[in-house]
Amino acid sequence: MKLKFGLPKGSLQESSLQLLGKAGFHFSVSSRSYFPSVDDDELDGILIRAQEIPRYVEDGVFDAGLTGHDWILENESDVVSVCDLIYSKQSMRKVKWVLAVHEDSPVKTVKDLEGKRIATEVVNLTKQYLAKHGVKAAVEFSWGATEVKTPDLVDAIVEVTETGSSLRANKLRIVDVVLESNTKLIANKASWADPWKREKIENMAMLLEGAINAGSKVGLKMNLRKSDLPTILALIPALRNPTVSHLADEEWIALETILEEVVVRKIIPQLKRAGAEGIIEYPLNKVIY
Repeated sequence: MKLKFGLPKGSLQESSLQLLGKAGFHFSVSSRSYFPSVDDDELDGILIRAQEIPRYVEDGVFDAGLTGHDWILENESDVVSVCDLIYSKQSMRKVKWVLAVHEDSPVKTVKDLEGKRIATEVVNLTKQYLAKHGVKAAVEFSWGATEVKTPDLVDAIVEVTETGSSLRANKLRIVDVVLESNTKLIANKASWADPWKREKIENMAMLLEGAINAGSKVGLKMNLRKSDLPTILALIPALRNPTVSHLADEEWIALETILEEVVVRKIIPQLKRAGAEGIIEYPLNKVIY
């Protein structure tokens, strides 16, 4: 038996393949093929745009797949949301769909767009947003290059952004946040009801979440005198209590812990000054809570 898995092609492709690799599923993609090979005989992967994955999962073409919360809502897809995976094209954080106008536009709030024209790729989400605010405006689908369409072609756009840098580069000003979104692992309802497929999907979810958890953390090992342990422990913001083991020399012990990578550059010199020796920092693939 195999699990048919939808992989997002395009902006999320590289970050998704890297995450899957850290989770233990190594896909090899040919530049001319939409069917990557994978080192798991129980998986069949197909590359397709993230926008389409919820529809194909709902229809049973895929058993499961990676897509955005935004595209599930845009397609109004009836699927199982297995887990949230907070990563995007450039970072490990959510993205935002924002209502934006040219920096010289007189528009200050969504109410100012009554009777105006808006371009976006998420037509349904935008219409729902306008309806929530009681605004009637023309919403047109944008096939790309949405940032350059205002003010000459449309009055405003609804566009996705991670950092806002592209909007600023195109002299756009954010009026409001329409939706925050993140990547999700989703499943077809019939596949979720199948015991073998559900276990496979749940196992993938556990490993993918573990890879996400490990993204900002590193492992740290060191040797120290027993007498220095209280001082060393006071310096370490551990995930849980560090692992301590005895060495051949009864006066010395080994300590191992997991830390946020951003704190390592600060505490390694402190650990060394406090008596730690043989300090080793190593990367992590997965952290399973």
